[in-house]
Amino acid sequence: MGMGRHQADHGNTMITLIQSFLDILEAEKGCSPHTITAYKSDLNEYINYLEKRYEPEKDCKPEFLTDDFFMQLVRQDYKTIVRDYMAHLAGTGIKKSSMARKLSALKSFFNSLVQKQMIDVNPADMVPPPKVPRKIPDFLTVDDIFFLLDSIEADSLLGKRNLAIFETFYSTGVRISELAALDFNDIDFDKQFIKIMGKGRKERLVPVGQKALQAILQYRHMLGHRFEPLFLNKNLTRLTVRSIRRILEKIVLDCSLRIHVSPHMLRHSFATHMLDAGADLRGIQEILGHESLSTTQIYTHVTIDKLMEVYDKAHPRS
Repeated sequence: MGMGRHQADHGNTMITLIQSFLDILEAEKGCSPHTITAYKSDLNEYINYLEKRYEPEKDCKPEFLTDDFFMQLVRQDYKTIVRDYMAHLAGTGIKKSSMARKLSALKSFFNSLVQKQMIDVNPADMVPPPKVPRKIPDFLTVDDIFFLLDSIEADSLLGKRNLAIFETFYSTGVRISELAALDFNDIDFDKQFIKIMGKGRKERLVPVGQKALQAILQYRHMLGHRFEPLFLNKNLTRLTVRSIRRILEKIVLDCSLRIHVSPHMLRHSFATHMLDAGADLRGIQEILGHESLSTTQIYTHVTIDKLMEVYDKAHPRS
């Protein structure tokens, strides 16, 4: 089966195709720098595999692999070019989740070549993704959350800032990157909403509780100046994701919670507590900014104990 409509220029290299693909991900898809880096690493790893398999006598790097050679390879071996690579990865013993991510990167890359009419068929579509067992997310109990938040001493500017950060974090369930990117003008104090710029630069409105809003106002009032970033460091510039992680680590250590708490656990805790309290799953999906409802449904697993407890108390034949 012929796969190519157009021959690639001999002067081009695979690095050109990959970089063009990455540029589209960044400019049009709004992917984060972390995602771009992961895609680039996965694609270069794949090209290295092809070189060792199909040109073992040549000690060359991805930038020396021509588009023309690659396209010929795809046309001749489209049924196995990705399948064999996944079999190779399985033999290395890497996690299924990593294999799934690498396959996803290849699917996206080959899709871009299909759209450019460089190939007719996406060979990665012929390879089923490995079944990755879903990890039930860790979360804190309501009592643990209250203990953590109540332990933050808010008698100084930094203390008020820290309380505002984590009251907002738990109140909204946003991603830590979204939290760090917040500006003061993103908050509607009257309607109790925060405007979030999420993945893919998709904007959403997230409700926020009174305790978080009050903590924010107290922090900003003591700050005494109007700065665009919502949360500032000691140098009065935007607080970074790394700094927020460090602040949380110190708070957890100081309050002797004896539990490893990550920022993502606060997001998981938000979703779990909302679901336990009877919130609609689709509503939680909207707030969290999940593309698919199936991503949100994982939280139904962590509430099974709560469900059984209610059942045992309520059902006459339990």
